[in-house]
Amino acid sequence: MTTREEALAYGLSFDNVYEEKPFHDPNWQLVRVRGSKKAFLWIYERNGFINLNVKVAPEWRDFWRSAYDSVIAGYHQNKEHWNTIILDGTIPEKEIRRMIAESYDLVTDSPTKRIYDAVKQIPQGHVATYGQVAAMAGEPKMARAVGNALHKNPDPEHIPCFRVVNAKGELAGAFAFGGEQVQAQLLEEDGVKVVDGKVDLDKYGIQINP
Repeated sequence: MTTREEALAYGLSFDNVYEEKPFHDPNWQLVRVRGSKKAFLWIYERNGFINLNVKVAPEWRDFWRSAYDSVIAGYHQNKEHWNTIILDGTIPEKEIRRMIAESYDLVTDSPTKRIYDAVKQIPQGHVATYGQVAAMAGEPKMARAVGNALHKNPDPEHIPCFRVVNAKGELAGAFAFGGEQVQAQLLEEDGVKVVDGKVDLDKYGIQINP
């Protein structure tokens, strides 16, 4: 991710957001959350590179700044709570997406955030269905939204979306991080037996109290 267009497109892919140009200056674009009108992504050009300002949790602020020279204290914003990402090509795209997603989560109690939090609760050696994850996230009828959220999982290392299967125990043929075979391999390594692309939900499925 190095261009304004790429950053804006990803910012607008989140639920219930919109673009704003508040300063009568085409260089500055903001992506805000509807309702609260809170901005989670600022896009502008500075010193020949597109820059992104993103909100950051205090426990991650210094980590990102030390991990990448092109992540610095927030330009023209509260440096305790904002970082600036310089899109100079040195930061892996998945990390840029993760920082933007974390910024979005910080400014809203979004269904997507609750979905990710629910997936983190699935214990090793077990699986959950899309419907179960939706219920754990407080939205029992949004199983389809679970699939959409997991498809753009910003941090699969810590959000184990491979542990989510359909209501029949079948793996996702369109598993976003390598396809069904990779999902099967991850589950097997996790201690879950996969037979013909399916998991025995009676044996490995989690139980949710009604």
